[in-house]
Amino acid sequence: MQQQNQPSSMQQAQPMPQVPDIVSTKDQLYISDMLSWNLLACKKAHFFAQNCQTPEIQAALEEAGQMHQRHYDKILSHLDTQQQTQMQKPN
Repeated sequence: MQQQNQPSSMQQAQPMPQVPDIVSTKDQLYISDMLSWNLLACKKAHFFAQNCQTPEIQAALEEAGQMHQRHYDKILSHLDTQQQTQMQKPN
């Protein structure tokens, strides 16, 4: 049973209704970390898949690598979309 009076840090985070105009340094570093984590996971999964002898495990590793590649691409596309939106705004 879930408690009713959870501290705010324990509650599920809600998405922002609107993207802020400025990205903080902390947010920028976190985005950079997310990109690095996904790229590294993609590369490691591909490497291990290439060195795996069991076809089922090899397929699972390739699928995991492709998932991380999709996440990496999705983050980049969000950043690109935001950059294009910011450039189109009148000053």
